[in-house]
Amino acid sequence: MAAASPCDSSDSVPTNVTIKIEPDAEDGLLFGPEAVPLKRDPVVPLMSPVCGLQPLSWSQDHRLAVCTSSSLSVMELVCDIHSSKQDLTLHRTSIPLPTEAHKLRVGPSAELAQAIEKFSTHPDPSVRQEFLADRVIHPSVGVHRGIKYASWSPLGCDASGRCLLACLTLDHRLTVYNSHKRLEWNLLVDLTKKYSERLKERGYAKKDNKPPQANLLDLDELQRRFRMQTPMRMEWSSIYTIKQVQPDNTCLDVEMILLAVLMENGDLVLWKFVLPFTNGADVLFYDIIESGVARPSDLAWWEYENADRRMSGLIVGSEVGPVKIMPVSLSGVKGYFTLRHPVILWKECDEIAVENLKCVPMIHPIHKSCCSLIVASRGCYVFWCLLMISPAGLNVHNSHVAGLHSLPVVSLAVSQHGVAVYTCSIDGLIKKLTPTFTENTLIFKQEDMLRPENLSGRRMHGIAVSRNGAYVAIVSTQGMVGNFHPISRTYQVHFVTLKTPETAAALLLKSPSQNLYKLADLLDLVRWQILKNKCIPASLQEELDQKIQEADSPYLWRFKLFLVRILHQALQMPQMEHSWKPSHEESKVFIREDEEEEGENDYEDTVREEGVGGIKEEEQRAEVQAWINAVETHLMRENIKKVLGVVYLNTWLAQNISIPTCGLVDYLSKDTNDRASEVLIGHIKKKMNKQTFSERCSLCQTVLPFTDHKQATCKNGHMWLRCVLSYQACQTLTFRRCLLLDSIARLPEPEVFEDSASSGCYMHLRSLSVLPECLRLDSPGRSS
Repeated sequence: MAAASPCDSSDSVPTNVTIKIEPDAEDGLLFGPEAVPLKRDPVVPLMSPVCGLQPLSWSQDHRLAVCTSSSLSVMELVCDIHSSKQDLTLHRTSIPLPTEAHKLRVGPSAELAQAIEKFSTHPDPSVRQEFLADRVIHPSVGVHRGIKYASWSPLGCDASGRCLLACLTLDHRLTVYNSHKRLEWNLLVDLTKKYSERLKERGYAKKDNKPPQANLLDLDELQRRFRMQTPMRMEWSSIYTIKQVQPDNTCLDVEMILLAVLMENGDLVLWKFVLPFTNGADVLFYDIIESGVARPSDLAWWEYENADRRMSGLIVGSEVGPVKIMPVSLSGVKGYFTLRHPVILWKECDEIAVENLKCVPMIHPIHKSCCSLIVASRGCYVFWCLLMISPAGLNVHNSHVAGLHSLPVVSLAVSQHGVAVYTCSIDGLIKKLTPTFTENTLIFKQEDMLRPENLSGRRMHGIAVSRNGAYVAIVSTQGMVGNFHPISRTYQVHFVTLKTPETAAALLLKSPSQNLYKLADLLDLVRWQILKNKCIPASLQEELDQKIQEADSPYLWRFKLFLVRILHQALQMPQMEHSWKPSHEESKVFIREDEEEEGENDYEDTVREEGVGGIKEEEQRAEVQAWINAVETHLMRENIKKVLGVVYLNTWLAQNISIPTCGLVDYLSKDTNDRASEVLIGHIKKKMNKQTFSERCSLCQTVLPFTDHKQATCKNGHMWLRCVLSYQACQTLTFRRCLLLDSIARLPEPEVFEDSASSGCYMHLRSLSVLPECLRLDSPGRSS
């Protein structure tokens, strides 16, 4: 348990010591007098005006959600290895607004109609005007249409290992979506409707289950019933692991996630999603917390984790100024502690609304302890609060950053890696705040972001930073066209770099996650540099080779394969001539003899130079292709050893799931310089004792020879693609394909075995073969 306590200081470090919390690699950020941010193409036009208080939201799987008045536009950043274009590759989809009208149910229809009639013609002008001006209670005055807010869940919440999307419309409809095959969005559950049904069953009672004493003819009761089910914000928690008791009294680890919904009356409604979440009927009501905030404005999760100790709470901001943390009780989570009572972060009621709440976990460089930085915009100011847990309790340090903007802050974004806060005002200025630690507080360094010229003089509506801080997305108006305002106001999304390619490469080499897909925004910067310069930076290549010699990890080899593939695309000859254009070879031109001889000589020299250059480029492309083949062969051989290692531990495995063991052994035996392969092959042959299980074609039952690691062809010509991990022939009509489109994997369909141990080992190997290596490390998304 923890409680709030006064600030306690330590004398171990002088008070005047300041420590920058950013890593050295962050020095490549594009701020300062010498570095200039670069705008990446394309500029994405929006079909409808933006809406909502925070129109941009960037997910952990590199998808940007833009709230507009007609739909929720989603742009996915794809690091395409098959394209030689230097522009960003964006995959666009959208979620349209529901066509049917949405109405909240607060009681019997006849009683509601009578209440509407009563208050619409109430003799008291103050009562009548208050009722008629409320668009929720009295929607006949006009309902706004559009997306109010969008919130992404952490990575790994749906069946494809990607993010869920919670969407709140301006008519207060809260829904949860997931993407299907990256092409469409499926509605999983309507939480507003589900909560309305729950309130109806409980008689619209409060948390104490006491039935209301008044009916809908009482204005206060009518407003209470509407406000208790009108969502304003929603935020996802992190993923928790709980113990679930099975019918045979065994415990199973189950992952879950909570969605907190802030209601207009200040209530916090928690919904529980068991992962992977695929069926909307499986969502469970978890808890309701009464915050006591009469006019709530924003919401964020506070989550603390240090070793085996975890705590969490919900940060609630108010339209009048106060900010507080409400305790959240989680039963069944190992090492979880609960706050004893709410923690007040700011108590002054100065009528300045709290917006853009963000919470970032950090490590205090002086005390060497975990802490949390909470930031929010309050008018022209930025409110910050530092939370530190000590043996005495929870220490709260707070203040404001003033002098940033002359107009209110409209958007605030936080870069998680190398913590930095970016603010955007209506005046079009973007500022960066870099926190530095002192003994007992924080100091923020203020910097102006140097914007490209074509972004000057535009009204900004929102900003968002990519997962690893490589890009900042900016939504703005079109701006002036030829010193004139455009006839109709249009909106655009711009992508501006925050890091240099050199900084991105350094972060990729030092990444603790060892996951290329999670670093896709940094990869795109490196890809852009290689395509521009048509070469891999020598410093990057040398450092990568050195790290591979020190630690021979698959991540580094896949990073090297990515670099070489991009280089191969950069060296491709662009198609200069078009087949449909007429040829001018037969056109006749009358010139003098001396001019003709001079022209022939120049033409011969040009042809000779182009021929020499073309031969060199062909040789370079052939060299790069050989380089690609060498890296792919290394990765393939290492994976074959992994598969054969599982077979060696369980020799009956090959018979159950048709692992082409003999073919893999023969393929590995071709390299006589690999001592580890020879030892493994010897053990496998000795243990199998001449027991071979041939892989057969499902159409003609003939043996499928192992001649290629990518496909298998029987003697009758039936061709099957091989799973990139288990090397089994995928003899089905559907399978999972990597987003890079260079490998496939079998679908995870468990088979029934008589031996339970056999089934367990089968599922272990199948869990490896569900996702190709490049897909597991380069993309969690899958499609058939």
